[in-house]
Amino acid sequence: MEPLRGLMKNHALGNPVRLAIMLYLLPRGRALFRDIQAVLDLTPGNLDSHLRALQRKGYVEVYKVIADRPRTAVKITEKGAMETGKYMRALKEALSAIAPSD
Repeated sequence: MEPLRGLMKNHALGNPVRLAIMLYLLPRGRALFRDIQAVLDLTPGNLDSHLRALQRKGYVEVYKVIADRPRTAVKITEKGAMETGKYMRALKEALSAIAPSD
């Protein structure tokens, strides 16, 4: 099945935690590290590890924000938004091929 092969090509988004991070960032554009951590119930080390994997693919940028105190922020890149959309379309296509809607 071609849709399933397409899904397997993107190892970064095939991980459920990384996909959840991208889906959280997609409508927002950016978020604080601690907000992503709280929403997804991840440890700081676990989130950091997943963000590094997404950074290597060019899907997110991680940077410091200086306000009342330094904070870490995460921004989805244009490439990340495009690849997430592409991945979700492929997932929808694969699901449709398995269980066509009435």
